Amino acid sequence: MRDATRSSAEGLDDIDDFDDLEVDRDPDLLEPPSYAWRARTAIEMIVSGVIGLFASFVLSIEALTLAADPDATLGCDFNAVISCGIVAQSPEATLFGFPNAFLGIAAEAVVITVAVAILGRVVFPRWFMLGAQTIYTLGFLFAWWLFFVSFFKIGALCPWCLLITVTTTLVWAGLTRLNVREGVITFPGRWGPAARRFVDHGNDWFVTVALIVLLAVAILVKYGSIILA
Repeated sequence: MRDATRSSAEGLDDIDDFDDLEVDRDPDLLEPPSYAWRARTAIEMIVSGVIGLFASFVLSIEALTLAADPDATLGCDFNAVISCGIVAQSPEATLFGFPNAFLGIAAEAVVITVAVAILGRVVFPRWFMLGAQTIYTLGFLFAWWLFFVSFFKIGALCPWCLLITVTTTLVWAGLTRLNVREGVITFPGRWGPAARRFVDHGNDWFVTVALIVLLAVAILVKYGSIILA
């Protein structure tokens, strides 16, 4: 038992030594990111959020149009696959009793406000950023769930919905990048410095772009012959 305890303690010491080594290699990891770094992230969130907000407004107007006339033809009803109308009339489009686009308007308005404040050098408390991360993560998962429903169940895709899926992914990635780099989101042991270095060097962009490319490839593989016809 004593040997096991000693081995465990030595293992923890090794992890601590590794963390110290990581920090020694890049001591700036213990410091907040520069304003330029925060500003770049905030601008990316603002641009993505504004595009997502516009798409949400368009979807809201189309939802009201369909409510007044269920047989109305929308501007993005191109065929049986690319059709906002088919998707908007599915039960999942009003999961909470009202058009999902209303949630998008609220979420994007809030995240744009937060990003503008960050651009203005505001530093929010950790509890606030954790709350924002939690709420927007739910929105991110919801957007991708709606995509999977459209892709596999409904069998039709809404261009504006796809745009929101992409912008939501970009905003979520930006918010997560900021929270990891500033230590709002922490990881145990060696993963802490590694995660901060990963986002500090912009490597998370490769993951984000890969996710969006995967979405595009999936659409082309399944519906490419119809879309490109």
